Amino acid sequence: MFRFVCAASALALALAACGAPDPAPVEPAPAPGPTAQGLDVAGVERAVPPAGVWNAPPPSADASSAHPDPGLIRLQILLDRSAFSPGVVDGLPGDNTRRAVAAWRAAHALDGDAPDAAMIEALTRAHGGPVLRRIVLTEADVAGPFDPPASENLSETARNGVGFTSARERLAERFHVTEDLLQALNPVVDFRRAGVELVVPALSDAPLPEVARIVVDKSETSLRAFDVDGQLVAFYPATIGSTERPAPSGTLRVLGVAPRPDYTYDPRKLSYDRGDRKVVVPAGPNNPVGTVWIDLSAESYGIHGTPDPSKVAKTASNGCVRLTNWDAEQLAAAVRPGVTVEFR
Repeated sequence: MFRFVCAASALALALAACGAPDPAPVEPAPAPGPTAQGLDVAGVERAVPPAGVWNAPPPSADASSAHPDPGLIRLQILLDRSAFSPGVVDGLPGDNTRRAVAAWRAAHALDGDAPDAAMIEALTRAHGGPVLRRIVLTEADVAGPFDPPASENLSETARNGVGFTSARERLAERFHVTEDLLQALNPVVDFRRAGVELVVPALSDAPLPEVARIVVDKSETSLRAFDVDGQLVAFYPATIGSTERPAPSGTLRVLGVAPRPDYTYDPRKLSYDRGDRKVVVPAGPNNPVGTVWIDLSAESYGIHGTPDPSKVAKTASNGCVRLTNWDAEQLAAAVRPGVTVEFR
């Protein structure tokens, strides 16, 4: 189970249930350039999602064969900048984006979940500027060392490390996109070379206002954050427990925040089998609980990040609330001990 111990002003993390496997130079906007797999990069800036987008057939299980839509890329980046998170930006239709659209529309007294032109215009006015920008890769962007992908064997993962596996993965996480979409936006880029230009989402670095209350909706697989005046300030897709290991019910409190947590597997405290030896997985973006842990007042439960942002709200967890690393970090920066967390 997870618990927090304060020692030398640091929070130490021990695991029981939640981490199962399962500034560069910038130009304001990209100039017209080559397309990738039919993707008009310059056209993203004026694109609108197609009508009936949620009625489209689901993407193939092989995400690399799915074709990103310029209008959805623009919409997802605008939602991300508004703290109505679509999860990972991939340019594909899906429930995470649909729910973010519906939440934004409800917050603005609008019905439905259709991302129409009026909504796009409002989002653009609220968060002005192009949705894509150019950066130049630096030596720090491309430098290793890089770690191998996580193994099913937790001890092996702990030995190998849980850092990024490549410069492309690091950049995809930094800009909240899938590696496939980052490559599609930059079809001829070698991500191992410093000095090359890259087209990336133009994200917002504005922090949330102080969060006073959090609502976790199990059926919707979402988390909402409210300020002291009761205004909705953030909406995130979330993985919330499972049938076998459900999330708690009722109202809990935030006890504290641990950035860059270790993950400790202790077979004496676990309800599922991952071996008979204690294993400590070091901190890192591909740690089983991601880059941050928000500790809750029920032992073993927290809100945390993930090594696989594309699976948020699409798979089960072992009781905790799992967000993308960037969403968890944004929320963690805005909460304080005592914030209420309501599970519904």
